[in-house]
Amino acid sequence: MPEVSPIVIAYDGSDAARAAVNEAAALFGSRHAIVLTVWEPGMADFMLMPNTMGTGTMMMPYDPATVQAIDKAAEDHARDIAQDGVKLAQAGGLQAEALPVRDAADIADTILETASERGAGAIVIGSRGLKGFKSKLMGSSSSSVLSRSTVPVVIVHAPGAH
Repeated sequence: MPEVSPIVIAYDGSDAARAAVNEAAALFGSRHAIVLTVWEPGMADFMLMPNTMGTGTMMMPYDPATVQAIDKAAEDHARDIAQDGVKLAQAGGLQAEALPVRDAADIADTILETASERGAGAIVIGSRGLKGFKSKLMGSSSSSVLSRSTVPVVIVHAPGAH
């Protein structure tokens, strides 16, 4: 019997993400699921900032130990969120593992790269259902994943989003 590809569930703990986990369990039964939580880097990547005059950049002072502590706290928080998603997925019958991943550039890119690296057969992602200016301002990871994915994508709207 051929091995079945895992699914990747993008999970940030939001109502939309929780709905996505529940829908993934209903659709994919006992399949192996990777509960992916993408976490943002700490201040280290944001220390070079444009100055207020628009004439280059300036270095903001920072303590490397503080930056490291912030990154560690963000990673630990992401691990906790992913574990919450795993518990929800397992309660729905999925064989789930947590995977917190640092976001190197864009959340959608990180989701797509992880799905490719793990040989995912599908991606499940929640959507808050933002429209108009709010969706332009905040971006839409689900739309970006859908438009660029090479595997099927299931988008699950947050309860009450429509």
